[in-house]
Amino acid sequence: MPALFSAIALPFRPRHALLGAVVALLLLALAYAAPAGRTYILLNDNLDTELATGYALVAEGKALDYRPGVVVERLLNGLPRNALRPGLQPLVGLQALLPTLPAYLLHELLVRLAGLLSMYWLLRRHLLPGSRNAALCAGLALAWAVLPAYTTYGLSVLGQPAVAVALLQLRHGPARWPYWAVLVGFGVWSSLVLAGVFVLLAGAGLLLWETWRGRYRAAGRLLLGLSVLAATYLVVEYPLVSALLGGQFVSHRLEFDYARLAPVGMGVGLLAAARYFLLGHYHSGLLVWLAPLLAAGAAAFLVPAGAARHQLRQWLAGALLALSGAALFCGFYPQLTAVGQQALPLLRAFNLSRLHFLLPLVWFALLAFSLRQLPAGRGRWALVALQLAIGLGFNTEWTLNVCRLLGRLPASEPTYAAYVAPRLFGQARHAIAVRTGQQPAAYRVACLGFPPAVATLNGFFTLDAYLNNYPLAYKHAFRPLIAGELAKSAELATYFDAWGNRCYLFSAELGKNFRVPGTPVRTVQHWQFDATAFRRLGGRYVLSAARLARPRASGLRLFGQYAAPDAYWHLWVYEVL
Repeated sequence: MPALFSAIALPFRPRHALLGAVVALLLLALAYAAPAGRTYILLNDNLDTELATGYALVAEGKALDYRPGVVVERLLNGLPRNALRPGLQPLVGLQALLPTLPAYLLHELLVRLAGLLSMYWLLRRHLLPGSRNAALCAGLALAWAVLPAYTTYGLSVLGQPAVAVALLQLRHGPARWPYWAVLVGFGVWSSLVLAGVFVLLAGAGLLLWETWRGRYRAAGRLLLGLSVLAATYLVVEYPLVSALLGGQFVSHRLEFDYARLAPVGMGVGLLAAARYFLLGHYHSGLLVWLAPLLAAGAAAFLVPAGAARHQLRQWLAGALLALSGAALFCGFYPQLTAVGQQALPLLRAFNLSRLHFLLPLVWFALLAFSLRQLPAGRGRWALVALQLAIGLGFNTEWTLNVCRLLGRLPASEPTYAAYVAPRLFGQARHAIAVRTGQQPAAYRVACLGFPPAVATLNGFFTLDAYLNNYPLAYKHAFRPLIAGELAKSAELATYFDAWGNRCYLFSAELGKNFRVPGTPVRTVQHWQFDATAFRRLGGRYVLSAARLARPRASGLRLFGQYAAPDAYWHLWVYEVL
């Protein structure tokens, strides 16, 4: 038996339960099957940003080129390569091997399979041991694997149980190579800034606890394990580390102004905290609390009276207090940052409220611990089934694919093929090439009414993008293009000036509508656009999902309009005068 399986040490029947969970996950994944790219995948913070940056890195052969002076030409007229995600992450590697959609779908399936195995391992090892619990563990692991967490971030959420097992094994005694492999694998397949920092901090808390108890050998092993994880992050996240330490550019994040972005007041903070506690965050998982709280309540009252019940209630109260404290911190964090950002500018650049990436695991640990106290029977299975139903029900990507299969996909939620619309943008690209003889690398475009990522995925070189990190100097150079529209809308001015991750062309008439459909046609009557500043940045064409009523007043002329029956957009191309 290979060392990994001997380390996990699963008997035969539990493996049957695990196999059943894996088969169930594969069957659920069939909802994504569709011809010609007609699958639905998450749009916000996903297809409109993460997949396009990986595509750009691969298209220019710069995924692993971390030299300080390297730029990605097709983003922001030459974005420093080290502002983008690491090339060592599996999603980027898959994008180098496969077209964007198959790469994403395969990556999603692998992440969820790894998440299932990860949670099953933790449950069998620590939270629900015993062969009688094997099937329950498999069901709960399946519920974990279908959580509506963003899989573009790899194992940042779903892989945390395996890290917990590895650190707990290091705590109890010398660990074999699979545990070290887990720590290295998590560092490669997760995000340092989203989850890694908080996993390291949680591990450091465990280390301090062992040190305080005088268990220095256990603390030493934990320190070594955390060092391995941290070292892996330093290697994988070299672009981020080198950009920060090498001073390659000043990030636009240093101008984040939470005092303008965050509403203030006790009521505002409490409402936000309640949302974190009761709803969660869409990046890391939604409505994870219901089944755990029901299980905890049942355990607290069904365990026989006595010292055991008292101790159990104390533990459950402590866990709920910790979760409430985390929710309060996340809810009030924007206001806290608004107060402290002048004294500590780094608060603007790093978002500590991403602590929420750890909360789903805490909720599941509470659920598993509570199930362990309950008698075997239908009650426990009902709670697992409830959690599975909640996970699937709030997994927008899965539910919308089911709607697609039933012919009920909302018109406002286009499939990948309709959203990227390669035929539509191919028409525009071909028309420009025929009339000017120029390929996309020879000119720059910007987009109005739809995410620039769509243009990027179709081979255009864009002056605009949705990025978590880019040079502040470029943000300042881009602002004159849209200054007239920002002057019309205080909301858009705050959105760009105090945040600015979406370095987009704005229209006060469109507001924050970055998904203007082809039907009905939307017309912008007055668009104050600085065409001179646009040309100064290298811009030649504006690709618009809305018709401009007076393009010449914006310093533009209509180059052409394009439509395709399978596209979500209607496209107008305007050329700068």
